[in-house]
Amino acid sequence: MMSQGLVTAAYIIAAVLFILSLAGLSRQDSAKNGNLFGMAGMTLALIATIFSEHVAGVAWILIAMVIGAAIGIYKAKRVAMTEMPELIALLHSFVGMAAVLVGYNSYFNAHAVAPDMHRILLVEVFVGVFIGAITFTGSIVAYGKLSGKIPSKPLQLPFKHGLNLAALVLAALLLTWFMKADGSVFALFIMTLIALAFGWHLVAAIGGADMPVVVSMLNSYSGWAAAAAGFMLENDLLIVTGALVGSSGAILSYIMCQAMNRSFISVIAGGFGSGSGSSSNTEIAGTHREIQPTEVAELLKHASSVVITPGYGMAVAHAQNTVAEITDILRREGIQVRFGIHPVAGRLPGHMNVLLAEAKVPYDIVLEMDEINDDFAETDVVLVIGANDTVNPSAATDPTSPIAGMPVLHVWDAKNVIVFKRSMSSGYAGVQNPLFFNENSFMCFGDAKATLELIQKAL
Repeated sequence: MMSQGLVTAAYIIAAVLFILSLAGLSRQDSAKNGNLFGMAGMTLALIATIFSEHVAGVAWILIAMVIGAAIGIYKAKRVAMTEMPELIALLHSFVGMAAVLVGYNSYFNAHAVAPDMHRILLVEVFVGVFIGAITFTGSIVAYGKLSGKIPSKPLQLPFKHGLNLAALVLAALLLTWFMKADGSVFALFIMTLIALAFGWHLVAAIGGADMPVVVSMLNSYSGWAAAAAGFMLENDLLIVTGALVGSSGAILSYIMCQAMNRSFISVIAGGFGSGSGSSSNTEIAGTHREIQPTEVAELLKHASSVVITPGYGMAVAHAQNTVAEITDILRREGIQVRFGIHPVAGRLPGHMNVLLAEAKVPYDIVLEMDEINDDFAETDVVLVIGANDTVNPSAATDPTSPIAGMPVLHVWDAKNVIVFKRSMSSGYAGVQNPLFFNENSFMCFGDAKATLELIQKAL
C-alpha cells in the first residue's frame, strides 16, 4: 500500500501530465505526444488510487479493470475512423452513468460522513446525479444520431424551451425538498428521472449538422460529471481531471460556435440547429454537369493552384491515402496544393485533420477555413471530396436556410469546382446545395476512393 503523501505526490505528477496532454493535443504535430502524456498520467493515477491505503477489495478492482481493458482494446482495434464520433459519444455516456452510480452509492453511505459535512455531501450527490443523468441520456441520443440509429433531424416538441425551463425549475424545487428532508430518496429518484428526460430532449432537439459541437459539449458535461464524482469520493485528482475536461470541452464548443456563427447559449438550451428555415426540403432547380476522372486529371495537370476540401465522405470511403498520393504527384510537378478544413468537417472536431495526419499529409499545407477562404478566388481547381454542408452557398446567401449564417468554405469562387459524391443527395443537415448546379461546378460520381485512384493513375 502507498502512503497518503506518496499518493498525493503521484496525483500532482498525474495532473501535470494531463495538462501537458491537453497542450500537446492543441497542435497536429504534437498530438501523438499529447496522447502519450495522457496515457502516462492516467496509468500513474490508477496505480496511486488502487494501491492507496484507503482502498479495499483491490482484487475485485483489478478483475474489473482487466475485463474493461479487454473490451476497450477489442473495440479500439475494430472501430473505424468513421465510427469514432459515435464511439466517443458512447464513452461519454459511461462517464455520465458512473457519476449517477457514484452519487447513489455516496447517498446510501452518507451516514458514515461527519455531521458537519453531511449537508455538503447531500448537495454534491444531488448535483452529481443531475449532471451525470443529463450526460448519460444526451450521449446516448448523440450516439444514435451519429450512427444513424436515430433520425438526424431535430425533434420539434411544442414549447420545447418551456419544457427545458420547467425541468430546471423542478430540479431546483426538488433540491430544496431534498435538503429540507435531510436527503429524501424519493426527491433524488424523481430528479434523476427528470434529468434523464432533460438530457434526452436537449440533444434530440439539435439538428444533425451541428452534432460535432454537441459531441464537444457532451465532452464538457462528462468532465463536470467526473468532477462531481470526485467531490463525492473526496478524490482530488478526479476533481482536477474533471475540471480540465469540462473547461476544455466548453472552450472548444465556444470556439466551434463562433466558427459556425451560432450562439453558445443555444447549445446548452437545446435549440441549436433547429431553425425553422424552409430550404431543407426545397428542391433546387438546375442542371448539373458530370465529369470523368480522366478529365479531372487533365484539369489538375494544367492547374497552378489546387485546394482540396475534404468532408465526412472522404472518411467513409477511406480515401485519405489516395488523396495524399495525388497531393505528392501534383507538388512534384510544381503545382501548389493546399487543404481547406472547416471547423466541423466530419462529425467530430479535428476529424479531417486526424485523417490527413494519418495519411502523412504535411501539416503546413493543411489550413483552417479562415486561412484559406480569401484564396479561393485565385485558385484554379477545388476538389470537394465528400463535403456538402460545409461548402453550401445557402449559408451565405439564403437567410431562410437552416444553416443560414454558418461560415462555410467559399469554394464557388474558384475557377473550377469538382465535387466528388455518390449522388445528388443533400448533406447530413438535409439542406439542398446549389453549388452542384453552378456554371463552374462539375459532379464526379462514384466511390471517392475508386474515383481518386483512377485520377491518380491518369496523372
